[in-house]
Amino acid sequence: MRLEPRTEPTRSIWVIAPLVAIAVSFLVAAVLALIGGASPLSVFAAVVRGAAGTQFALVETLTRATPLIFTGLAVAVAFRAKLWNIGAEAQLYAGAIMTVVLGTGALPLPAQILVPMIMVAAMMAGALLLLGPTYLKTHFGVDEVVTTLLLNFIMILFVSMLLDGPLKDPMGLGWPQSKRVIADAALPKLIQGKRLHFGFIIAIGAALIVWFINARTTFGYEMRTVGFNPRAARFAGIPVNWVMAKTALLSGGLAALAGVSEVAGLKGNLTLDLSPGFGYTGIVVAMLAVLHPVGVIAAAIFVAAMFVGADAMSRTVGVPNYIANVMVATALLTMVTAMLFTRFRLKLR
Repeated sequence: MRLEPRTEPTRSIWVIAPLVAIAVSFLVAAVLALIGGASPLSVFAAVVRGAAGTQFALVETLTRATPLIFTGLAVAVAFRAKLWNIGAEAQLYAGAIMTVVLGTGALPLPAQILVPMIMVAAMMAGALLLLGPTYLKTHFGVDEVVTTLLLNFIMILFVSMLLDGPLKDPMGLGWPQSKRVIADAALPKLIQGKRLHFGFIIAIGAALIVWFINARTTFGYEMRTVGFNPRAARFAGIPVNWVMAKTALLSGGLAALAGVSEVAGLKGNLTLDLSPGFGYTGIVVAMLAVLHPVGVIAAAIFVAAMFVGADAMSRTVGVPNYIANVMVATALLTMVTAMLFTRFRLKLR
């Protein structure tokens, strides 16, 4: 057998691919539940109840989905232009650092001015962080997978240095954490007494803006063209290096907004464990969404529901919540395989 390119993939394939990936992940989870001595139906029912069975559960799911929408959009934008941004985690922390630097009282401004200023500064920090690896890729052929991945570890060490030095909270009893952002720098809550904040609305708006850029602007067309074939794009007169640079600025800025939402909307300060891997999980979200900005919203909520529901399920059914990690990893692997067969078909020699 050999792989043969499809002449023109049908629209149904792009819908079926993520559904197949999710179905396979549920099948693997069912087998693991049986091995763990529980009924798969009871496990899945407990996950659904834990993720959306009550108002509290639904709010927690949407809160967990908020940073995943930002990082998923960042990955989707970059991957569409074949810029393999694996450094959304570092860009998230860059945005979080700027939030703490500007939002802990350094700028005595009203919330209407301070919050947008923090968001713009954070986006610039994340954008510049990705611009470096992009420049190395376009001018020297350096693999951006390696450089962006290594930047994640560099940024974590940099944050650790800051939290033990200039950003350390003097009232933190020695814990490695920053001072809390002031009230005027915080994102308002959407529901009084709940953790869901205005960052979720910003994330939805960002997804719609990215969709508009992709579907209705010249820049979106250039990104798709460069992603399909950079040599043909260059031959057609498209400035490939400039398009890659603009893509990096947009992708890095979106990932940085995840850091803003977590610090200004949820945690209130910067810590080393601010992100449990939102940057890496954003890759799964983007792939499940087939790199579609609006699909990123649904994929982020699905992935968040798996994690939130698995936590509740482990307490009621007794199956370890690591089953959610397996489901997400399986979904990514099957989705990558499914996307391969959207562009190629198996043919007998």
